[in-house]
Amino acid sequence: MTAVPPLRLRSLNDKAPRPEGQFVLYWMVAFRRLGWNFALQHAVELARQYQRPLLVVESLRCDYPWASDRLHSFLLDGMADNARLLRESPVSYHPYVEPRPGAGEGLIPFLARSACAIVSDDFPCFILPDMLQTAAAQSSVAFTAVDSNGILPLRATETLYPSAYAFRRFLQKNLVGPLLSPPQADPLHGQPLPELKQLPEELHQRWPACPVEQLQKPQTLLAELPLDHSVPPVDIKGGPLAAREAMEDFLQHKLSRYAAERNEPEADVTSGLSPYLHFGHISAHQIVHELLQAQDWSPHRLESKPRGQKEGWWGLDVNAEAFLDQLITWRELGFNMCAHNPKYDRYESLPPWVRASLETHADDPRQYLYTLDEFAAGATHDLLWNAAQRQLVREGRMHNYLRMLWGKKILEWTRHPRQALEVMIELNNRYALDGCDPNSTSGIFWCLGRYDRPWGERPIFGKIRTMSSERTAKKVQVRKYLETYGK
Repeated sequence: MTAVPPLRLRSLNDKAPRPEGQFVLYWMVAFRRLGWNFALQHAVELARQYQRPLLVVESLRCDYPWASDRLHSFLLDGMADNARLLRESPVSYHPYVEPRPGAGEGLIPFLARSACAIVSDDFPCFILPDMLQTAAAQSSVAFTAVDSNGILPLRATETLYPSAYAFRRFLQKNLVGPLLSPPQADPLHGQPLPELKQLPEELHQRWPACPVEQLQKPQTLLAELPLDHSVPPVDIKGGPLAAREAMEDFLQHKLSRYAAERNEPEADVTSGLSPYLHFGHISAHQIVHELLQAQDWSPHRLESKPRGQKEGWWGLDVNAEAFLDQLITWRELGFNMCAHNPKYDRYESLPPWVRASLETHADDPRQYLYTLDEFAAGATHDLLWNAAQRQLVREGRMHNYLRMLWGKKILEWTRHPRQALEVMIELNNRYALDGCDPNSTSGIFWCLGRYDRPWGERPIFGKIRTMSSERTAKKVQVRKYLETYGK
């Protein structure tokens, strides 16, 4: 088995491994999949090294910010997939769904007493960094966080990049090595791991596994949990199996139109993979592998002199190049911010020129002002903006191009840019399946000027780029979109 690159491993405590322990524990919290997963791969390596069983604990808190039926349902779909896929495996799988706030406390330190070592997921934002640090400090055995976020390791960069162009230049100089060292597609295949005969009785009593029947049909379970029931599940099914179907549908039926039509709301040729990437149901490595394999790509097709250009570096057609730029450059630019700036989601993280310009115009008169509830209900004077918001509420997603317009208008219709940011974060994280993610956070902050350049001076916006519904309706087709979401 290929070892995980050291740059992707981070020790979270100073405890030593315990080779005589009963099992290796993989605490699955971000990369909720069984393939293309460096964290699971590292856990398998340790289990083989110590000749011990592997225990996978996938846990789901009920008190995370914006916890709702929608987000929980998507996550439970994934847990049902993992339970099904591991049914005939020697790996022990323990899906724990916290029934009330605080009920899951002590689970990982308890298992640490019997473990050889603990492996978990190194996700750079939301509540996960603090959650892992707390568990590692309370654990009596070595605790390693493994980075399986993107093609480029988080620690491959030492600085923040101010623009996609600057980050793209760095990627083109440094991406080939990580690209050619992907995680294993199936780290459990052909691994003769010993089977764990039984789990501690206290585990079953205090932190029982959620029955597979409830994971597969969670309506009753959701109703009993202390969640936001006003945000219901959507038709988009979660989990690694649905993620693979979405990927295959995009590559086979939509990619060929991506460059020309991805900004057209009515064409709907975007990948739809953002929620699956966010919840770890699919890996960027897997998507890139499938795309490059379908295009019979090899490294010799790469442009020899990286210049940070959007197209041409990969040596692929314009559709593949455009999609890879979104999947790698723009997505991992957000991870770069979260990994290097703990205030990534605060107003103070905006570039100085942005804050200076916004503050200069903070007192400019606004023709329209709306409350959070009016924004949430899509009850503004702007029909296109309302339609975009209603798509977000109904489906947990919004067309990528309209999300930019959505954010720009919130800036225009709130009393202060700080309030605009609060509204965007609240609506995005409450309703979107890809909320609380480095990528969607980048989209929000781009609306306020991050990663952009100064433009001409305007009221309210200052030097920040503006967008209007009128110009958008002239640039892209929205008639059918308004018919679908306008009511």
